[in-house]
Amino acid sequence: MVYWIFGYGSLIWKPPPHAVEQRSGYVKSVVRRFAQSSIDHRGTPEQPGRVVTVIEASDWVQLSGAESVSEGDDYVWGVAYRIEEAFSEEVRAYMEHREQNGYTSHEVTVYTIENGEEIPVVHGATIWIGRLDNPAFVGLEPLSDLANKIHKRIGPSGPNKDYLYKLAESVRTLYPHVRDDYLFELETAVRRLDSMS
Repeated sequence: MVYWIFGYGSLIWKPPPHAVEQRSGYVKSVVRRFAQSSIDHRGTPEQPGRVVTVIEASDWVQLSGAESVSEGDDYVWGVAYRIEEAFSEEVRAYMEHREQNGYTSHEVTVYTIENGEEIPVVHGATIWIGRLDNPAFVGLEPLSDLANKIHKRIGPSGPNKDYLYKLAESVRTLYPHVRDDYLFELETAVRRLDSMS
């Protein structure tokens, strides 16, 4: 059975095990936000960090104080990975464990643009989403509060700010045509805190 995983956070720069093919692309009608608490990777139970999840754009704008999402800004670019078939069940179990802090798996179509045309590049890719009703979802936080948390928090996988910096760098490098104002404004805010400390 062919098993594809779509990565939109750390999987962009750190592929899952046994990936034998990758395709860049995007999923539609969603936004990527630092709205998921991390107690096992980029924070601790006492000092939770913040990591990204993908949220339906229509759900995000319903949150009090959330910015509107204009058409064309509701795409999330990432990387789809095909897992070697002999290891698909092993990798599925690995991902279930890796994303146990509030994420659930869903299937999506991954698209790209070729010669000005939108085309699907993967059907039925598995994506891991921290839905709004999961216990680790923290929702909308003021940018300054979010930046302060990311700047200070550290977990077993390292400083929370390194996760943000690596994600911003990866998106900027891989998809120079993509505007991600939210991600880059947050990066700027955290780097400003870095420069002051």
